[in-house]
Amino acid sequence: MKYFDYAATTPPHTDVIRTMTEIMETQFGNPSSIHGYGERAHQLLRRARSACAVAIGVKTEEIVFTSGATESNNLAIKGAALRYQSRGRHIITTATEHASVYESFMQLQQWGWEVTWLPVNSVGVVNAQQVVDAIRPDTVLVSLMHVNNETGAIHPIAEIGKQLKKKAPRVLFHVDGVQGFGKIKSSPAAWGADLYSLSAHKFRGPKGAGLLYVRSGLELTPLLSGGSQEQGLRAGTENVALLVGMAKAMRLAAEDQVDFARRTTMLRDRIMEFIREIPEFVVNSRKEGAPHIVHFSYPGMKAEVALHTLEQLGVTLSTQSACSSRSAEPSRVLLAMGRDAACAAGGLRISLGDEHTEEDVVLLEQALHQMVAQLRPLERRM
Repeated sequence: MKYFDYAATTPPHTDVIRTMTEIMETQFGNPSSIHGYGERAHQLLRRARSACAVAIGVKTEEIVFTSGATESNNLAIKGAALRYQSRGRHIITTATEHASVYESFMQLQQWGWEVTWLPVNSVGVVNAQQVVDAIRPDTVLVSLMHVNNETGAIHPIAEIGKQLKKKAPRVLFHVDGVQGFGKIKSSPAAWGADLYSLSAHKFRGPKGAGLLYVRSGLELTPLLSGGSQEQGLRAGTENVALLVGMAKAMRLAAEDQVDFARRTTMLRDRIMEFIREIPEFVVNSRKEGAPHIVHFSYPGMKAEVALHTLEQLGVTLSTQSACSSRSAEPSRVLLAMGRDAACAAGGLRISLGDEHTEEDVVLLEQALHQMVAQLRPLERRM
């Protein structure tokens, strides 16, 4: 079985597993305890925090550990909106964000905040002028993803951050960096981002670990009350093994980013070429997008039918994002890009990792041709 769903999750790196196993076997102390066991755990946590900060070019004290990007996004968005609501109750995002951002904005909207849902163009991108034009005197927060998790579309985050801080320096800028880190250059501080979210299992780290970069001097309203862990922003005993594993994975991903982009771009371009040659398919990604994602639609065919047929042929893809793939609803991302309902209901995503080879891509091409041959009699009946 060939796995082409690295945007959903990645297999943990062997070195990460080894490091985590060693810590779980030998370092079980609570990092908040003041005895020797606790102090050793605290030092491991301190070194992990420093390694994560170095990987994205920020200060060690600006790293807040979380359980993953869903928690990081919730803390960034709701924590900022609640803390700075005296400045206003207007917030900005797009209709193509990850569910954890989209639903956070929906919840705030239900609580009385006014949301501007910026439209995207036909390739899923919003431009800096759109963001700047949406700013109002009562705007508190702008939240955008770096790389779209379904299509691989890349927002011009650096230009948006520059223009945003020029026009409205008090407006906070949150970037969901989950699908960008380790794949393309990621520099939250250089972008002018105030908040930046990551999840370890997207770059060969463990599930259940993530972080939020919080710019120095910025305050957030905590979502979890309790102890004083994570500078009072995230109560609860830290999972030292998971967080050290994440730090290891971050270092490896940062070191390999340029080579990763080069290798996967070559494979992605080949995949896009043969998908365009299959008349039943419509390509939704573009070469200017992320190097590891190819999204296409099979109009007239339910995505789950195509997916299960491919699995029988030895290839694993996904439909929408992993958080939404069990939903039978058409992709709201594709609908926002102007695709019709048939395209939005028949979307499939190929996502690459550092272990894929040209031989794997050949097998993928063969499987796609076989899938179409098997399903062609069912087209338009689904």
